[in-house]
Amino acid sequence: MMKKIVTEKAPGAIGPYCQGVVHGDLVITSGQIPVDPKTGFVPEGIARQAEQSCQNVGAVLEAGGSDFDHVLKTTCFLASMDDFAAFNEVYGKYFVSNPARSCVAVKTLPKGVLCEIEATAEMK
Repeated sequence: MMKKIVTEKAPGAIGPYCQGVVHGDLVITSGQIPVDPKTGFVPEGIARQAEQSCQNVGAVLEAGGSDFDHVLKTTCFLASMDDFAAFNEVYGKYFVSNPARSCVAVKTLPKGVLCEIEATAEMK
């Protein structure tokens, strides 16, 4: 049975989806963009946006009963591969267990942000 994850510590869904789901012993987050859940503010620059996206992923993982140490796989979307190194620097501070990852550049992201991160983790 699937259980939807809902937390005020991450931005609410801006479409017909939820922040994440728990299914069996897996926690699967929806893509998290760099929106401050309290203010709706999107910081400038890839480093600050990556930081906020990571914090949002962490909040959804926590609400689902997991954390960064239990992440199995991430998918990262960048508006520009020119931001790859700066994104990795921030990403590496959060995903210290070095989970499997795909990172791709896309034409555009919601709200014109520079990055988006989704994760699949096991329960703690």
